[in-house]
Amino acid sequence: MRELESDRSSLMQNSLISPNHWRLSLGERLTLAWQFAFAGLLVLLAGMLAIGAWVTSNLEQGFVQNRADSTALFVDSIVSPLAQGLGTGPKLPSTDEQALARAIQDGPLAHRIYSFKIWTRGATVAYSSDPALIGRTFELRKSLQTALDGSVYAEFDRLEGEEHLVERRSGLEFLEVYSPIRDAQTGEVIGAAEFYEPTSGFTSELHRVRMHSWLVVAAVTAAMLALLFAIVARGSARIEKQRKRLDDQVVELSRLLASNTVLRKRADEATQRTIALNERYLRRISSDLHDGPTQLLGFVIMRLEAIRKGKGRDDDDVLIKRSVTEAINEIRDLCRGLQLPELEALSGREVALRAISAHELFTGNKIEADLTDLEVRNHGMKICLYRFLQEVLSNASRHAKANRIVASAYMKEGTLVVRVEDDGVGFQRGSAGQGLGLAGLQERAASLGGVVDVIADGNRGTIVQMVLP
Repeated sequence: MRELESDRSSLMQNSLISPNHWRLSLGERLTLAWQFAFAGLLVLLAGMLAIGAWVTSNLEQGFVQNRADSTALFVDSIVSPLAQGLGTGPKLPSTDEQALARAIQDGPLAHRIYSFKIWTRGATVAYSSDPALIGRTFELRKSLQTALDGSVYAEFDRLEGEEHLVERRSGLEFLEVYSPIRDAQTGEVIGAAEFYEPTSGFTSELHRVRMHSWLVVAAVTAAMLALLFAIVARGSARIEKQRKRLDDQVVELSRLLASNTVLRKRADEATQRTIALNERYLRRISSDLHDGPTQLLGFVIMRLEAIRKGKGRDDDDVLIKRSVTEAINEIRDLCRGLQLPELEALSGREVALRAISAHELFTGNKIEADLTDLEVRNHGMKICLYRFLQEVLSNASRHAKANRIVASAYMKEGTLVVRVEDDGVGFQRGSAGQGLGLAGLQERAASLGGVVDVIADGNRGTIVQMVLP
């Protein structure tokens, strides 16, 4: 019995010291690889948090800035033309204020922008979607100063300050963007636009960017930990080999970074090309309006002037009605997409004959035509051919006062050559291309890879030639 109690006492004593024994010997019993694994895990976790926070912050900043730049570009294209009055005074004209109100409340900005302000360089509100703020002056903040210095500024605003009362009452989260407004003539900053875009449209995208960045950082961290553990476990003989692998990964990451930089540059260039293309599209619209309806209405003015002077013709009423009707129809066609559907089914020669016949009908002048079979299948080239003859023949009759006009068109080695020659008064060298008509023809031909040449020699007539590949 005593022996049993002695064994029980000994067992209790052993049970009391065993936890301390395990705690003291745990570190000694771990291998070097596992000790490194635990220590490295703590270090890498701290590094992951620091690097992840830095990477995520930069990605978020880049995402927000890109979003702000694109929105600012869209807003500037609408607002800047209506805010040019800031260059002459601290207050916008009432017409511009009304136009801004329509653009913000009912226009393309209505579904994208919650509120809007225009600031002068003196930190005075020249316009606001909240009329109570117009004319008030506030403290010049860093965000506004950045825009007045010529840069776009964006942040998730905490909506502090009296000027943010409307936004604060909404209870929404906004991306606050400040964008410079420049003078259309000098390019100088004359004010700044401040607008608030609700973040609901891109919060999920921003969350996805955050998650992906943290996942990438966590994956890289886990991979690094496993790789370092394998290096230590396999010995110093493998360290150099593993280090080389890490160097290769750094090179690959650098290559990917360089590739991303190139892609970003291409995206910027594509944006610039889009802006240039839009500008050319507007010029094309201007050219089509001038070459088509303007010419027809100009003819109507000529006939009305002749009637006023008592030199009218018997068929003037028919011609005037037909010209006005055709001008209206062409304007409608331009509104549908700058197309002339009636030319699609015609051959190149038939398109040229149609332009010449229309001119003879409207002016009463006889045109000498020398046309061969023209292999014109592209609809854009047909429009260019029709507009060229329409514009140049009109110039020869109205401005050159020509008695003889010869129009010719032929194919030469796969190239379309159209030529109009008159014996009119001509014009001085260097004056070609100053008008909208010839400038529009040159732009239209250039868009198809062609050229328009004007040959003039004082008062000895004019030759206008277009070459289209």
